[in-house]
Amino acid sequence: MSTRKIQIIVEGATGRLGNNQHLRALLNIRKEGGLLLKNGDRLMPEPVLLGRNADKLQALAGQHNIAWSTDRDAFLADKANEIYFDASVTAGRYERAASALRAGKHIYLEKPIAETFEQALDLASMAEKLKLKNGTVQDKLFLPSLLKLRKLKESGYFGEILQAKIDFGWWVFDGTIHPAQRSSWNYRKRDGGGLVLDMFPHWRYIVDTLIGDIKSVSCRTKTATPKRLDEQGRPYDVDVEDVVLATFELANGALVEVNASWASRIKRDDILTIQVDGTQGSALAGLYRCYIQPMAATPKPVWSIDTPTTENFDAQWLEVPDVALYNNSYRAGWELFLKHVMEDGAFPSPLRAGAKGIQLVDACYRSNSERRWVDLPALAI
Repeated sequence: MSTRKIQIIVEGATGRLGNNQHLRALLNIRKEGGLLLKNGDRLMPEPVLLGRNADKLQALAGQHNIAWSTDRDAFLADKANEIYFDASVTAGRYERAASALRAGKHIYLEKPIAETFEQALDLASMAEKLKLKNGTVQDKLFLPSLLKLRKLKESGYFGEILQAKIDFGWWVFDGTIHPAQRSSWNYRKRDGGGLVLDMFPHWRYIVDTLIGDIKSVSCRTKTATPKRLDEQGRPYDVDVEDVVLATFELANGALVEVNASWASRIKRDDILTIQVDGTQGSALAGLYRCYIQPMAATPKPVWSIDTPTTENFDAQWLEVPDVALYNNSYRAGWELFLKHVMEDGAFPSPLRAGAKGIQLVDACYRSNSERRWVDLPALAI
């Protein structure tokens, strides 16, 4: 058995997502002795940090004794750097990714992989033409709750899926009473902000994988908080949506209702809940837990306007038990991609899968502007 090192350019590691999730995942793999490959070798990921703020990069890299640079051209020209990963702001991701592909790097991108469907398809085509390994993050599929939901679907638990509902979001402060919990760039179009662009790529792969293929969409958006304060306390105008209501029609005719908001206070089990109803049973998944109500255990509520409801509807659901150990969802994606690069095995979410997410984003914006249903042509991955 031997150890093989692979250097990974991580751009955006000083941000919350890049540091807390992606860099941590790679460092934990390294800390635990590397990733075991089929031939018995150990693959040791070696992240190197790329960015614009030298002080932040130096401080973060110093904590973990890893290399860093603000010189993009030099890092991309270095043949020792085999993989490029981007978790920086959405704006400019297409240009950053394209330059990495032209430099011959295998590429792994946070969602959204680009700002337009045309850009996303161009990245996918470029990677395929250059025969470079490529992928996009689909971290939500590896959450314990959604792994359980996937098992339910694959087992035939639901019967025919009839409908589903996605509830997502929380109240994001505008900066006057409390600091905002999201970066200000999320609220500026020029920086790639907006709730549709940020979250609907997630809904695409979740729905396609766990519920059914999306055929068409109807969408309406709203800017609930038009003025906010940035990280320095300076006021700025919000020019993107922070409330979205959408309906997806699936290939089998089922409807999926999506209520996503950064301006809603939570009165449900989790920040994200997904309910799927089928002829033989229903399931409700949060970020960690998953509950079911099969047909044989479905109660018969009685509607009454004369007496208050006394039933505890939550208590009528059964929790799906933990029967396996669950990996960190970001680490799970990294392990699959690293094995894809080294062993040439299948990878479930290439850039073309990421393009499907942007296809949905574009359709949502078009539906909102034209106030109508918009079809999504099939896109093979």
